[in-house]
Amino acid sequence: MEKTNNQNLSIIDKELKIEGSISSSGKLIIKGQVTGTIKGDVVIIAEGGRVESSATEVTSITIGGNFQGDLTASKELIILASGRCAGKVEYKDLIVENGGILNAEVSCKTSSKLPASKESKTFNASSPLKKGKQVEL
Repeated sequence: MEKTNNQNLSIIDKELKIEGSISSSGKLIIKGQVTGTIKGDVVIIAEGGRVESSATEVTSITIGGNFQGDLTASKELIILASGRCAGKVEYKDLIVENGGILNAEVSCKTSSKLPASKESKTFNASSPLKKGKQVEL
């Protein structure tokens, strides 16, 4: 009897440029360029891959290349050291490796609402920091 694998795998290779809507089940690996909308389970944007999307809805996304646009990840958003993400993102869990860039309007989905803090912590990005110092938020 032959074993069947229910996990689909689709690859957009580095020579491909796609404009339009993509809908996938299983894992989608993007090494090329995509302009349009993406709906799927697990999406991986490899180093060198580029996505410009007005609406991306996925379960999980790993960004090792470049993503620009609106992104909703129902489980996790992972930005690798080589990854860049900009636009508007919504996720449940976030992981950003050292060197990864997240430059977006960010919204974190939680199953329960956290009580509002009476103290407000602010961070002034324009204030000069001495080399070697870290800012704790």
